[in-house]
Amino acid sequence: MQSSPSEALSDEVPGSSSRLPLAALAGLAASGFLCIVTETLPAGLLPGIASGLQISQALAGQLVAIYALGSLLAAIPLTSLTQGFSRRPVLLATIICFVIGNTLTAMADSIGIVLIARFIAGCAAGLAWGILAGYARSIVRPEQTGAAMAVAMVGVPLALSLGVPMGTFLGSLVGWRGSFLMLSAVGVLLIGWIIVKVPDAPGRTGDNRPSLLRVVRTKGIIPILLVILTWMTAHNILYTYIAPFSIASKSRVDLVLLAFGISSLLGIWLVGRFVDRMLRRMLLGAILSFALTAVLLSVAGDQSVAVYLGAVVWGLGFGGAGAMMQTASADAAGDGVDLAQAMVTTAWNLAIAAGGALGGALLTNGGTSMLPPTVAVLALLAFFIALAARHFAFPPGSRAQQRR
Repeated sequence: MQSSPSEALSDEVPGSSSRLPLAALAGLAASGFLCIVTETLPAGLLPGIASGLQISQALAGQLVAIYALGSLLAAIPLTSLTQGFSRRPVLLATIICFVIGNTLTAMADSIGIVLIARFIAGCAAGLAWGILAGYARSIVRPEQTGAAMAVAMVGVPLALSLGVPMGTFLGSLVGWRGSFLMLSAVGVLLIGWIIVKVPDAPGRTGDNRPSLLRVVRTKGIIPILLVILTWMTAHNILYTYIAPFSIASKSRVDLVLLAFGISSLLGIWLVGRFVDRMLRRMLLGAILSFALTAVLLSVAGDQSVAVYLGAVVWGLGFGGAGAMMQTASADAAGDGVDLAQAMVTTAWNLAIAAGGALGGALLTNGGTSMLPPTVAVLALLAFFIALAARHFAFPPGSRAQQRR
């Protein structure tokens, strides 16, 4: 017989009522890490993939785009369809899809098969992102939900900072096919960890399944999605084209990304520590610091010191962005948490696409100097949307006070 989440918590922390079930949350964090690394790995392997499949590097780059497209299209419908299923089997199904997708990618001789495999893996990622936050909340006590989501999201900044360098490094050791097979092996190990360490949680019955329209109309959801679209579009304009921007300032791209990655980890630690007490203040501080960083880069972007300093401040605010936005959307949505998270995933992927497209247009028509001012405008827009949304989306005070 399966144990309930509350029983699993008691088993995890004997004699304690305050510690988080870290082994279970680590399984969720590893699932998020695998989602992102599976998405970004090809970017570090483009020459090898292009050579191995006898295609151009431009076409090889579509392995990332087709994965994002799958996530974008599948997040909301798959999350809606699986609301009634227990959470652990659904999560395991997504990991199995990653294993199959990465194995097919490694073994395929045709770009068509690779693109199909990547699309399927992307669909699985959309579903995984739709359930991870709600799953994390369901295996902890109400007063721990913010911290639990921060731990469950730690895989995101890790993957974003390590995904492309990891691909390049693994490719130099075992080739691009070996790199994808290694991801498959990690997926198999993760399946075992989830079965042993992550307690199951029930799905929603027909009586308490909210409709998509009801969740969209929930007060606070639209402002949250608008903040994600503006903030993350701004982020992706700069992140996608950080290489040409860094080169223009004579900064080392690897060191800029390293500074960003380390700072992101500190940011998610801070969010995990304080999100339950000061979500609104942390969110506003993160967005405003990013906007000010963009202003700094607008006036001193040709100075390497400014670029390194900007990367540190930028990463500090971005590290906990996922946890903060998912916490806010989950609080606003109530029993519609899974559908709200699917909307967050969709908005996030739209912002990735918009940031890449807008950044590319700016780079082509105006050069790297056009990137920071545009980023600053979008970040300030996100800040003022969040500032105004104080009643339902980002209310002041601790989350414990808001639940009373």
